[in-house]
Amino acid sequence: MVRRAEERDLGAVRNLGLYGGSFDPVHAGHLHVARTAQAARALEHVVFVPAARPPHKPGRVLASGEERLAMLEIALRGEPSWSISSIELERSGPSYTVDTLRALPARLGLHAEARIHLLLGSDNLDGLERWREVEALLALAEPVVVDRGDLGPTVLERLARALPPAAFARLEAGVVVAPPMRVSASELRARLARGENPGDTLPAGVLEYIRSRAIYGADHGTR
Repeated sequence: MVRRAEERDLGAVRNLGLYGGSFDPVHAGHLHVARTAQAARALEHVVFVPAARPPHKPGRVLASGEERLAMLEIALRGEPSWSISSIELERSGPSYTVDTLRALPARLGLHAEARIHLLLGSDNLDGLERWREVEALLALAEPVVVDRGDLGPTVLERLARALPPAAFARLEAGVVVAPPMRVSASELRARLARGENPGDTLPAGVLEYIRSRAIYGADHGTR
């Protein structure tokens, strides 16, 4: 069982990664982002934070918080420097990352000198300028942007125009160049709904859990 971040002694951690998202379901692309960012920035610990209501996905019905937590627990087994926080699932209303960043240090008992790094797949950059208090967000945490295969120059050019100069400079400095991994959660859910086997796009054990609960309409077939 993966211990929750709140149950870990993180007071000695000085470089911590925060990785938020729907994780609906958690897949190989998510783990790629976490591993790449952790290696690139020497992160001592990474906390995965599933969102209750992602503001940028209005109207989409997610798998339940309980199910997404369970899938994360399965996916993160064997990774002692990774854990999960349910902070956003416990909070009412939309899940704003800036609120989580403000609450996380006290909740996890972090040292005053601890640096928080915000892990972002490059797909998260679409509409980043519209995130709540994005300038404050990029000041509270050091962004680490990992290419998911869609980080072209036009993306950064658009953000350079949309963000204040200091905020964009901080974002640009956080880009990590690494071999991309393309995995689409929406395509993955569609394949699961059709009963197809998604192969290695899901961490070990997650497919079995999805089928056992018929999440996304997945049946028990193996085709």
